[in-house]
Amino acid sequence: MPQISERAVEMPQSPIRKLAPLANAAKERGVKVYHLNIGQPDLETPKEGLDVLRNIDRHILEYSPSQGFKSYREKLVGYYAKYNINLTADDIIITSGGSEAVLFSFMSCLNPGDEIIVPEPAYANYMAFAISAGAKIRTIATTMEEGFCLPKVEKFEELINERTRAILICNPNNPTGYLYTRREMNQIRDLVKKYDLYLFSDEVYREFIYTGSPYISACHLEGIENNVVLIDSVSKRYSECGIRIGALITKNAEVRKAVMKFCQARLSPPLIGQLVAEASIDASEDYMRDIYDEYVERRKCLIDGLNRIPGVYSPIPMGAFYTMARIPVDDAEKFCAWCLSEFNYEGETVMMAPAAGFYTTPGAGRDEVRIAYVLKKEDLSRALFVLQKALEAYPGRTV
Repeated sequence: MPQISERAVEMPQSPIRKLAPLANAAKERGVKVYHLNIGQPDLETPKEGLDVLRNIDRHILEYSPSQGFKSYREKLVGYYAKYNINLTADDIIITSGGSEAVLFSFMSCLNPGDEIIVPEPAYANYMAFAISAGAKIRTIATTMEEGFCLPKVEKFEELINERTRAILICNPNNPTGYLYTRREMNQIRDLVKKYDLYLFSDEVYREFIYTGSPYISACHLEGIENNVVLIDSVSKRYSECGIRIGALITKNAEVRKAVMKFCQARLSPPLIGQLVAEASIDASEDYMRDIYDEYVERRKCLIDGLNRIPGVYSPIPMGAFYTMARIPVDDAEKFCAWCLSEFNYEGETVMMAPAAGFYTTPGAGRDEVRIAYVLKKEDLSRALFVLQKALEAYPGRTV
């Protein structure tokens, strides 16, 4: 029998989705599963986007331009201007989700064997995209005890060698909810400039910042304009995960030309998705404010509830809608699987993402989980209660 590729062997399973068969089996047994494992908001998509979807008046669903509709890119220029990110439509390439933007960034900027420095814990699919491009992720540790703040310059420089090609950040961060400070962003800028690196910056959660601290985009950093590749998506902003619309943004014309080759090879980004995303830019201020306020309340509900459970600790996330929590178990992956396969409380259980999948350092995150606060407060409160009951019953509890 022919063998699968080494690349396929190296490709990690998603820590977010690999427990899905156990969750499906639990549901088939009649168990209600509270999904705290994935960043799929339960809030409604903007009416403006849904109205366009309901009223599409086309006789042919044709290819769109490989770089995306110009009308949408021009409208995005106005959206980014609100965040003091000054672009032209030509700086923006529409992609099939933020995931494709990351993959095309790596494919266009990195050679096989090149290295990317990434603070960990990190979004697990970054590793998968790096493997797809033949590149290597080198992680630099952040800790829950320090709130997942960025390590000092010296720690970065210990990793930099002749193969280092880029730094990748997610700001606000998935999975930690951390928001990088101006000082930290300037530190990254100085490293990028000193070693002439690319800076890949995933900023899909910019709408969701819960502190008085400012949002500092990689596009705000002076002197490295041609080094920056910004990754974006409408999935979380408008609760539109399923339309698969993202963006790759850079001032670097050579990078854009390279990216366009991959865009042309995959022909075009989703037609209907672009129509919905373009209309959603007109979502009312009330819509965006209500969503923001809802996440603020959910964050408080979740973090207060987690830290009241004996043996559990979670720092307060400053952005996005995730938190990392330390739980008193021998192995969080085993615990998450046990919750789905062997436990229920009054016919209910919880599904979380084992944090080890967000680390590359062996053993890291063994007693941690990532939790997404994407459920309404009533469901979050109930899920926390069920989680406490699960921890009390789990045979591998450590405290």
